[in-house]
This record gives sequence, C-alpha cells and structure tokens, in this order.
Amino acid sequence: MQKILAIILSLYFSLSWAQKKSEDSTAVSNSHVKNIDFNVMPYLNYNRTLEFMFGAIPMMMYKLDKTDTISSKSLSGVSAVYTTNKSYFIASFNRWYFKEDNWRAQLFFATGNKNAQYYVDDVDVPDFYDYGTKATMINFSLQRKVIKSLYAGLGYTYAHYDTNYEDDVEPSSVTHTNGLQVIMFYDTRDAVYYPTKGNKIKLRWLSYPTWFGNDVSANKIFSEYNSYFPIRHGTDVLAFRFSGKFGLGNIAFEQQVVIGSKDIRGYSEGKYRGDGLIDLQGEYRYNFNKKMGLVGFAGVATIYGSDTNDFNWKLYPGGGVGYRYKAFKNEKFNVGLDGAVGKGDWGLYFRIGEAF
Repeated sequence: MQKILAIILSLYFSLSWAQKKSEDSTAVSNSHVKNIDFNVMPYLNYNRTLEFMFGAIPMMMYKLDKTDTISSKSLSGVSAVYTTNKSYFIASFNRWYFKEDNWRAQLFFATGNKNAQYYVDDVDVPDFYDYGTKATMINFSLQRKVIKSLYAGLGYTYAHYDTNYEDDVEPSSVTHTNGLQVIMFYDTRDAVYYPTKGNKIKLRWLSYPTWFGNDVSANKIFSEYNSYFPIRHGTDVLAFRFSGKFGLGNIAFEQQVVIGSKDIRGYSEGKYRGDGLIDLQGEYRYNFNKKMGLVGFAGVATIYGSDTNDFNWKLYPGGGVGYRYKAFKNEKFNVGLDGAVGKGDWGLYFRIGEAF
C-alpha cells in the first residue's frame, strides 16, 4: 500500500506544481476577472477493486447572471475515467445557483461499465465474487428558497442496470428504476464549495412507486447534518458530519449502499454492503498556503440489511489523511487525494471538492 500511495502522491504533486507554475506565469496578463474560470484536472487513483484508474476532468465555474452578486458561482464539468480492470465511466455534473440564490438546481448524468466484487457467504465457498454492471444514471433536482436559509424542492432520478455475476452465484438481471425526490435543505454555510462556518442539514425522500414504471415498490431516505467551525483565525476548518441512508422495501442489489467513498473512507473491497448505512465522522482541514492544504479525518459507520447477517449493526471505523489543491484561481474549490485505512481494508480516493 505504501508504495502505491507514494507513486500516486508523487505524480499528483508533480502535476499540481506544474499547473501552479503555469498559472503564476500568466498571472500578469490575466489581471482582470473572467466570468468563466476553466481548468482541466488529471485523474489518478488506485482502488483494490477497480485497480489503477486514470482519466481527465475538465470543469468550469461561472455566473449565470453577471449582475447577480448574491448567488454562488455555478459549476459544470465532465469526467472520463478508465481502469486497469477494464471498467470505464463517463459523467457530467452540474450545479446551478441563480436568481440571487433563490433557486438552486443540479443535473448529473453518468454511463459506464463497472467490474467489481462483493462478498457472498451463503454458498459452498464463502468469498468475494466478481460482478459486472453496465449502468446509465440521470439525476435532476430543483430547489426554491422558502424562507431564509431553508430550501424545498423536487427531483427525478432514472437508472438502468445490466448486471452479470461470476460463477452464476446470482442470476443475471436487468433493472431500471424511476424515482421521485422530495428535498428539504437548510443551509447557513458561508460558502457552498469550501465552508468555514455554519451548518448544512439535508433530508431527501426518494420513492420508487410501481405506478411510475418500477417493477417493485421501494423507498430510500437520505439524511445528513454537516457542521463547520473556523480554526486558527479562520485559516483552517474543523468539520463534522452525521449521515444516514435508509432503504425501505424491495431494494435492488445495485441500489444498496456500501461502506467506503464519502461514508466511511478506508473501505474499497466492497465487502460491507446493505440496505442502509449510518455514519459519524470528523475532519480537520489544514491550509498551509493559499493553494494547498492537508486534511486528517476519522469516523465510524454501521450497516443493516446485509445479506451476511454477521455484518449488520457492527461498528466499522476508518481514518486517514489527504492532500488538497485549489483548482480555480478565483474560487476556493479544492481537488485532492485521500488515503484511508479501515477494518481489514484500505482505500485511495480522488476528490472533486471536499468530502463533505
């Protein structure tokens, strides 16, 4: 693990430093502030399941209305990633803020082929078994400010999965889902991309009714509470997060949650998966200059609804460190790389923005 982490960090530091020098050399000629701030970030990562991952992420920040001084800048980007286990992903992500921050919208689209693994214990030889999923997903939501700091909105999500399992441990399946979202969002953060103080409280109810084109009925509830505190005269940030993801009804294999990624970092084998997940974590964000910083984080999670009963309601700790680099000249928006260790597992995570 140390050799892999050292290789990726050295490559990332080299690319970040080269980009920084390029920006500094053109700083004089670009003294005026542009409406569109564009950048292309390299994607370099390693995962115990997907193996080496590489690609590119062009993205830009911009104002939908130049005269709007209240709304945050909008963000749009595309990511294209290929892995050495022959998975690939192409995605488009968009966040829009407009009408003096009275309206917020998000649009996410992704398609790809994921070759991964999951743990099976109800077979003759309990072990990890491979599976491959060809997936296409679309998610759109629109939110309107109701009163100060409180937003309410609706959304729609569509997903199509075509999954095949190694050694036929499960029958192949083709699943498509249509979901309706109801969103409540309370936001007192001083910035949406890099908050230093305030709170973010979000509650989403995602319903998959049979009358909306679903084979079976299911519901998912997502809740999160993030809190931010300035440290060292506002230079650093101490952040805390509680998150709960609750699956109710007939949750498909592809809709299950897996410990790892944002909640909790340090798990990349895909072993601990179930219908629901609860986690608590904290992170210290140390900024040693205007362009770069380090983070340290730790947390614990639990799951329920796992096919392996022994995994349910156990505690799964995780913790690690990460590097951050400011991606845009005129906006505090970071990309970075995290390394974390969990219970018998570990993971590396390329970040677009903060973990939470």
